[in-house]
Amino acid sequence: MTPQYDVAVIGGGIVGLAHALMASRRGLKVILFERSPIAQGASVRNFGMIWPIGQPAGELYEVAMKSRDYWLMLRKEGVLEVEECGSIHLAHHQDELDLLTEFCEQGTHECEMLSPREVLERSPLANPTGLLGGMFSPTELRVNPRVASAQIVDWLVKTQGVEACFETQIISIDENTIQSAGGKRWKADQIVVCSGSDLQTLYSEILENSGLKLCKLQMLKSVAQPEIKSGTPHLASGLTLRHYSSFESCPSLEKLKRRIAEESPELDTFGIHVMTSTFPSGETILGDSHEYGDAITPFDKSEIDELMLRELRKVFQLKDWTIQERWHGIYAKHPTLPVFEAKAEDGVQIFVGPGGAGMTMSFGLADRAWNNWTGVEKQNA
Repeated sequence: MTPQYDVAVIGGGIVGLAHALMASRRGLKVILFERSPIAQGASVRNFGMIWPIGQPAGELYEVAMKSRDYWLMLRKEGVLEVEECGSIHLAHHQDELDLLTEFCEQGTHECEMLSPREVLERSPLANPTGLLGGMFSPTELRVNPRVASAQIVDWLVKTQGVEACFETQIISIDENTIQSAGGKRWKADQIVVCSGSDLQTLYSEILENSGLKLCKLQMLKSVAQPEIKSGTPHLASGLTLRHYSSFESCPSLEKLKRRIAEESPELDTFGIHVMTSTFPSGETILGDSHEYGDAITPFDKSEIDELMLRELRKVFQLKDWTIQERWHGIYAKHPTLPVFEAKAEDGVQIFVGPGGAGMTMSFGLADRAWNNWTGVEKQNA
């Protein structure tokens, strides 16, 4: 007899976990499928940043803050460690300081300007050479991406009644019947496809015409830095101001973009904007770059790593720049939507492509989706 569920979620990354959580909170019988022994995609290959400050004012910032509430709920439940570290955008150029000041004055996000001295008091990793100031936001969080997904799955299974099937590749869905590569079948009233960067196995025609593009990023991790305190803020350079949509509301952004394009066009070629997240161990994740579509290959570029390190050294200071790990991640991103949603057939929803904001947005986006699908809003606590 084919097992029957209320909801089946295909994909065990952070997007799929968010949907499994929202469904289980509504008292539904949920099964989760993941083709790997544990999530191995973008959900584990990132900074561990929960980054509301990068979302534009209005609905998307509110969605990011809703996600933040869910991360803090998971901490309260004892699921995983979550640091309320905040973030600092550093200004080493006058146009960066002007833009950050302009952004703060808009009053759309919780943030404040800091003097160079105040920046250095909050983070020993900011390079004081040429530092003009910075912008602090208290809303950002830090989780360990290497273990967060596994800890959430374990909690969903043990306390929320979710059934998890890992090492299970789903190859077809037909009339609410799911089939694995091994020939097993399951039925579910509602199926949510959260297939990450895999745009070909399920509903390839829909995903091919969705506008989604793949993005590859290269990242680095340093050896442990001495004298790092828990809660050290995330740091972002002025290069990030041209990457996050929250700053598009600032008229001075175009001037900053022109200056960077004229001084360092190679940074735009590889989509480089440098950031750092330092864990209580002192290990520091550094990055990153962005290559899209046909530019993506299986092979990492030493040129990108060298450019990132060049820019990182300008704005951050590490006592030991020894790099102990290098890796890349690939995620799907839509050019205009925060996530791609589509009804594939009756009872089947596709939910793919939160871009580089999966850790920041997935819980909030899934919460919004389930509110729309069921007409019932669930509170976090």
